[in-house]
Amino acid sequence: MLAMNAWFALVMGFWSILYLLDAYAKTHQRYGQRYCEFKERNGFQVTMAQVRCYSTCLNHIFLRIGQWKPTLTRIWFTGGVWFGIIAMVSSIGLLTWTLVKSFSVEKKERVLTPVMPGVNLPLNQIVYYFSVLFVSGIFHELGHAVAAVREQVRVNGFGIFLLVIYPGAFVDLHTDHLHAVSAIRQLRIYCAGIWHNFVLVVTGVLVMSTLPTLLSPMYVTGTGVVLTDVVKNSPVFGAHGLQTGDYINALNGCPVNSIEDWSRCMGAIVYYPAPGYCMPIGKLQQMSHTIPLFVGYGGHPECCSNSSVSDLCFSYEIVSDANNKEKSYSCVEARPVTEQPRCQKNSDCLAARRTVCVHPFLEKSTKLIKIMKSKGKSVLYVGDPYLFGHSVSVSNYIPKYSFLPLSLPDVIDLFLQISHFTIWSSGYPECCAMLCPGWPVHSHRFYRLCFKSSFAKQRR
Repeated sequence: MLAMNAWFALVMGFWSILYLLDAYAKTHQRYGQRYCEFKERNGFQVTMAQVRCYSTCLNHIFLRIGQWKPTLTRIWFTGGVWFGIIAMVSSIGLLTWTLVKSFSVEKKERVLTPVMPGVNLPLNQIVYYFSVLFVSGIFHELGHAVAAVREQVRVNGFGIFLLVIYPGAFVDLHTDHLHAVSAIRQLRIYCAGIWHNFVLVVTGVLVMSTLPTLLSPMYVTGTGVVLTDVVKNSPVFGAHGLQTGDYINALNGCPVNSIEDWSRCMGAIVYYPAPGYCMPIGKLQQMSHTIPLFVGYGGHPECCSNSSVSDLCFSYEIVSDANNKEKSYSCVEARPVTEQPRCQKNSDCLAARRTVCVHPFLEKSTKLIKIMKSKGKSVLYVGDPYLFGHSVSVSNYIPKYSFLPLSLPDVIDLFLQISHFTIWSSGYPECCAMLCPGWPVHSHRFYRLCFKSSFAKQRR
């Protein structure tokens, strides 16, 4: 809540300062006229909580694209008409399903969920979200502009705007020309925006699904994960611990070749018993410097004096002559123990009579994690696995060259993931507008044009 209030205060402060600066610049005795001429010449307009930029410099580009391959572009935008009709019908079904779910007592489930920054959209992803909105808005309006040129409707200009924090674009069409063309031509213009949104979504899905292949000349996947970030002052950070750029290929002997493997191995560490290690009894007794059990911090029994950070208390069972199992404890250096074969019980060890399966004697929420790196010694972590998971960030993409940024593939992947729902949602209100006769966009006109176009075809 505090973060949201801070963001609200920051946004309101920005717009207030911008509005005051604009008012001051316009009334300045020396530069006021030049400033107003500059704004008028470049199409800038500043109002409270909104800034706009309008220009005609792109009109010749719209003209070239709109006049290129007339037959092909006609087929292209006619496909947009059919897609617009299908999207409208789908919107009716989705809105009806949402209405039914909202009155359902058995299961309250939202089909449509509003995007709320800081609530269901992390604040660190806001830049991606609004960048996608801006790109999709421009692509949406470019579709309208090119379709208008194709249907011989004059484009007066094109502009972009920022409304509070919402970026967008708009195209200015000649209204009389638009109403003068036939119904099917108007439909091609109206449906071109959401049609291009759909094409942009499909393109994003294809790019995301082939991203490992597209980035294969620069990044390797399927051979491990790379640490893109390690929280400073965390238990695993340091010269002898983990650092950004380290390659991880195993956790407690669980192979890690991808982020999915990383999640699976971390889940096994959290939910399953910790593995033991087969240790020869003679070697264990030789390495041991055990002291009598005592109650340590948090009320958990300890067998190490904590004089060395490399020592750890292990427990194991010894079967006596009378087949009675006696539980024993031994304080030994942890690293040599973790290099032994893993086990769950004594019978898992090959030389069962001369070997015991030792387990880390830790609290329930504490785990011993052996992190295998592709280079250098493995790292041993003793602590909460959830804390370890939140201390590091990993990626599937291992750079082939040292100058390549570690986070670039993840930035692209996150951008594409956010674009899936953002690009479609930017065109979805247009579908909703077609359903609402009171909405001042082109709702009832869309229905009228559809029927008018179908009747015109029947007369032919």
